[in-house]
Amino acid sequence: MRIINRTLSRRAAILLGSIPFALLIGAYAIASHLRRIDNPADKLLPSLGSMGDAIWRMGFEADKRSGDYLLWLDTIDSLSRLAVGIFISTLLAIGLGISIGFIPHIRRGLAPFVATLSLIPPITILPILFIIFGLGETSKVMLIAIGTAPVMIRTIAQAVMDIPRELIIKAETLGASTWQMITRVVLPQVMPKLITAIRLGLVPAWIFLISAEAIASTSGLGYRIFLVRRYLAMDVILPYVAWITLLAFILDRLLLMASRKAFPWNHLSGDSL
Repeated sequence: MRIINRTLSRRAAILLGSIPFALLIGAYAIASHLRRIDNPADKLLPSLGSMGDAIWRMGFEADKRSGDYLLWLDTIDSLSRLAVGIFISTLLAIGLGISIGFIPHIRRGLAPFVATLSLIPPITILPILFIIFGLGETSKVMLIAIGTAPVMIRTIAQAVMDIPRELIIKAETLGASTWQMITRVVLPQVMPKLITAIRLGLVPAWIFLISAEAIASTSGLGYRIFLVRRYLAMDVILPYVAWITLLAFILDRLLLMASRKAFPWNHLSGDSL
């Protein structure tokens, strides 16, 4: 049997997937050890043990000044901002994306505008958001929404236009109104694409979140990373980066699981990235 036609068991898939991570950790441990042989006080590549101590201190020992468990406080604040921003983007993607994709007049009026907005680097308008909304939570949430909504809207609009025309014709033949076609034909067809759009939107959303927190915030994962960098605290920075990566991975897998559960017909081909 050719290799492209072979299927893997779940255990083999997990094993193969873990190999790159194990190699990365092993390579880091070796590099850290070699650097500390020459300089035991080296801060660039701290040992795995020192990073474990740092993450324990941040997550399970109350801060002496505030009494907070900083890792969990930062995590809650960052995830809250991310959730609100993505929620706004999702609502805009559903409302405008379906309208642009399904109604020609709206498509002609709004599609060029949305396409133009999607090409603006959101980081460049961060100072404008700070001026308009201040340095509070609103500016950070708006950066996430503005950075992710246009692309999500275009994705949903394209998904609507890709719906087979025969389905629309059948609904019209049965006397369905425009609203009924949107709710009973269009919306069920694009919901899997919406989850995919959210998954893809989370990637830039994390970038915008960390950037906003680094510039103007008093809590959050991005704020903590840029706060301790002045002390060259790589034993805190690297675990925080790994923690952000883990959170992003978990959110992505949860969305994929939800899509498979709610829309199994969209995953009939088997594997999904």
